[in-house]
Amino acid sequence: MVLIDDEILDFVPSLQRERHASADVEIIRRSGSSSSAGKENMHGSRENSLGSARTGKLDNEPRSRCTSITMKTYKPHLISERRRKVEDLCRDLIVNNDHIHVIEMRLRAAIAKGLDKETHEKASVKCYPTYVRCLPTGEETGRFLALDLGGTNFRVLLMEIGDEKRFGMDSQIFSIEPKLMVGTGEALFDHIASCLASFVKEHHLEDEILPLGFTFSFPLIQEGLTKGRLAQWTKGFKCSSVEGFDVVDLLKQAIERRNDVTIDVVAILNDTTGCLMSCAWKEPKCRIGLILGTGTNACYLEDVEKVTTFNPENYDSNGHDHVVVNTEWGAFGDNGELDFVRTKWDEEVDAMSLNPGKQTFEKMISGMYMGELVRLVVKDMVEEGLMFLNQNTNKLRILGNFPTKYLSEIEADGVGEYDRCQNVLFKLGIVGASEADLSAIRYICECVSRRAGFMCAAGITALLKKIDYKDVVVAVDGSLFRHHPHFHNVMKSRVAQLMGIDYKFDMIMSEDGSGRGAALVAAVLKNNDLEESWKFSDYCNIM
Repeated sequence: MVLIDDEILDFVPSLQRERHASADVEIIRRSGSSSSAGKENMHGSRENSLGSARTGKLDNEPRSRCTSITMKTYKPHLISERRRKVEDLCRDLIVNNDHIHVIEMRLRAAIAKGLDKETHEKASVKCYPTYVRCLPTGEETGRFLALDLGGTNFRVLLMEIGDEKRFGMDSQIFSIEPKLMVGTGEALFDHIASCLASFVKEHHLEDEILPLGFTFSFPLIQEGLTKGRLAQWTKGFKCSSVEGFDVVDLLKQAIERRNDVTIDVVAILNDTTGCLMSCAWKEPKCRIGLILGTGTNACYLEDVEKVTTFNPENYDSNGHDHVVVNTEWGAFGDNGELDFVRTKWDEEVDAMSLNPGKQTFEKMISGMYMGELVRLVVKDMVEEGLMFLNQNTNKLRILGNFPTKYLSEIEADGVGEYDRCQNVLFKLGIVGASEADLSAIRYICECVSRRAGFMCAAGITALLKKIDYKDVVVAVDGSLFRHHPHFHNVMKSRVAQLMGIDYKFDMIMSEDGSGRGAALVAAVLKNNDLEESWKFSDYCNIM
């Protein structure tokens, strides 16, 4: 209970209201009594002078009776009841430090299972050895081809590397029609071979046999540098007769069916390995590669002795103690490790996907699914009558109508600004949305992207602790990381918090990892062949 003189009430008029604007306040006028007299004498002339200065009362004029105020809460009434309900319904999308710590520990345990031959089969994070055991030195030279297949488009590249890391690169992008993505494997690889042959002829390379690095950005069971079987399709692909088959062999067969060009496929790799190789060519401390785009994955450099699934018969080690491991961490959670943070919206996304029950981690943090998560949340808010009242929301109810680029655009607005948000809603047929609705949809986008950033930070932390280097560079590539306005900062600050001051790390953008990285793998292999069949220089022994 707080006692306030009437003089103070005169000086602070807002306290006269029965309900104060910034708190639940009840003003109770107390009648009576002789008790105030004692307080008058106790405070003396200081209070009287206050009265004469602020109210014009005479010094000997009797004081007013005191007022008692009951303070129920200090929480401001700054948001509406509708906004409270929006935030309440989004509470399952909020992950805290305890959640992140559990995710990081469980991911490390899943990685350990994937590396162990005894538990590999049941592990959600498979940790396939790539058979790439040497990072670039920066001394590679020559001309090399690269093929980059990892989504709805693929690229063919010609890279020429000169002395002192000078290079030139020419590339061409080819599209893959939706019907090819779910058709036969033969049709898909025939299309790739046709585009590859067109590129070779256009650049007058028919008379040369250049080494080609093949970036295949799907879960791959690698059994050698030029042998890798597709574990399972992701990213919307579902071509028949490819899963379980050697994709290098499928590509070679398609090229042979054409019989008009000759291509030397010297290595197959995942886009994460290409990302790592591209960055390591310029940054010797690079040990981790991360993809955050349509899908997500990570690779890192591991001691060979810890990878019991590695088959030394498929690769002559020549004294090398390390191998790049492709984690395929997009499948983390397939064994229930992430059930404690999954929401009903995650389950809806999974049920509507082409691979229900698989790629759980990827469906919570990657660009292919984040926009759909936002759409499902907003749709529920509309159905609850909390957003877009009296608006046409038919487009919001259509599967896939809220791509992740919309999320990035909405979050790119400055604080209190909604220009980009209004543009996004206009594309969805919503015009004249209230500021409350604009703020609410931005809040939902932030919840989804912040959760993704935190979970990805948990993954990076798990890898940093696994390799236990004190100074590491993480190479990152992918459209989500490149184009989202805050993802980089959210992720980096959280990793720094989780790792502590004893570890130093940096996250840098890998320049065309999946393309240039594939060419660099081919370059490393070629240069090492010239050095008497895989006898690497001392520099390559990175420990």
